[in-house]
Amino acid sequence: VNWVRLIKTNAEINYMKSAAKITENAMHTAMKVINKGVRQCDAVGEIQKSLFHGTKEVGGEYSSITTLLPTGAGTAASHLTATQDKFKNGESTIIEISGCVKRYHAPLARTVQLGKPEQKKIDAMNATIEALNAGISVTKPGNTANDVAQEFWKVLDKYKIKKESRTGYSIGIGYPPDWGEHTLNIYKGDMTELKPNITFHMIAVMQFGDWGVEASESIRVTEKGNELLGNFPKELYIK
Repeated sequence: VNWVRLIKTNAEINYMKSAAKITENAMHTAMKVINKGVRQCDAVGEIQKSLFHGTKEVGGEYSSITTLLPTGAGTAASHLTATQDKFKNGESTIIEISGCVKRYHAPLARTVQLGKPEQKKIDAMNATIEALNAGISVTKPGNTANDVAQEFWKVLDKYKIKKESRTGYSIGIGYPPDWGEHTLNIYKGDMTELKPNITFHMIAVMQFGDWGVEASESIRVTEKGNELLGNFPKELYIK
């Protein structure tokens, strides 16, 4: 059944685009409410509120994964959620969220830094974005998931960054605990051919022991290339 869902109809794409607008709104909220001295749980309360409020055109639903919010040393781990601890100056926080419309998702991840960032974080974020853009550049019909992965890892190899996990997966309909479809993976050796209206979440997360950065995009394969479902700057957001 999951493989039948791999290629979306135009109606499904429209649901995902609506979900992407909700995601964008909630990400703007996240960047606004994450501040020094604010409890993580209070920030997530505002983010979740935004996800449910949706847009003027469509309301939001509960997404298949709750707001992910690793902060400080937690950015070196995956899928951590908020605590009652307060945000601290000098620390980074990764926000990974998705709006949801008719159970269709459009996830997005970004990184925010409170205070002046260390140069290593800026460099890692730049490499992350470069790798993400490299993979996106070869996302088009006729290429494979492997082609996207190879371009992505070429950039990581250039900067001597090691990443063992996959860097993307097919998305669409989702129920807890996952918004992934468990079909296509953006990973070396996955020879699934990209076809129009295949949609996937490409996640570029780099983890280095006790810190990390992340950016991601929800991507649609079009007739001649690709389309990003969301529209939010990838750069490290510095407050």
